Amino acid sequence: MPSFGSHIDIPDDAIRIQFVHASGPGGQHVNKVATAVELRLLLARSGLSMAVKARLRDLAGSRMTRADELVIFAQESRSQLRNRTAALERLGRLLIDAHQPPRRRIPTRPSRAAKRARLDGKKHRGTLKRSRGKPRLD
Repeated sequence: MPSFGSHIDIPDDAIRIQFVHASGPGGQHVNKVATAVELRLLLARSGLSMAVKARLRDLAGSRMTRADELVIFAQESRSQLRNRTAALERLGRLLIDAHQPPRRRIPTRPSRAAKRARLDGKKHRGTLKRSRGKPRLD
C-alpha cells in the first residue's frame, strides 16, 4: 500500500503500473526496452473521499480518462526505476494538493479613497488622450 504524505494511503489494487516504449531518441536499443512508465490510478478503488476525488479530477484535467482513471506518464529517464519513481512522486504531489481544501474567499470592497484615486486616474488618462487629437481652429 503506497503512502503519500502523512495521511494518504492508496490500496495496491487501485494503482496499475505498466512499462511502455518511450518516444524520442534512445540509441541502439531503443526498440528493445520499455523504459517509459504509464501509471494509472483507479479512482473507484482509491478509497478517497468524494470531495478529494472531485478536487483530484479538477487538478488532473486532461489526464483523466472516461473510465475515471488518472493517467500519469513518465519518460524523462532511460531507467525504469527512475521513471517509476518520478510517476509516483507526481501522483503524490497531486494527491497532496487534492487533500487541501480550497481557501474561502473573503469578499472585500474598495475604500472611498481607492475609488476616488481610480476615478482621478481615469479622468487624467481621458484628458491626456483628448489632448492628442487634431488641433481645433477656434
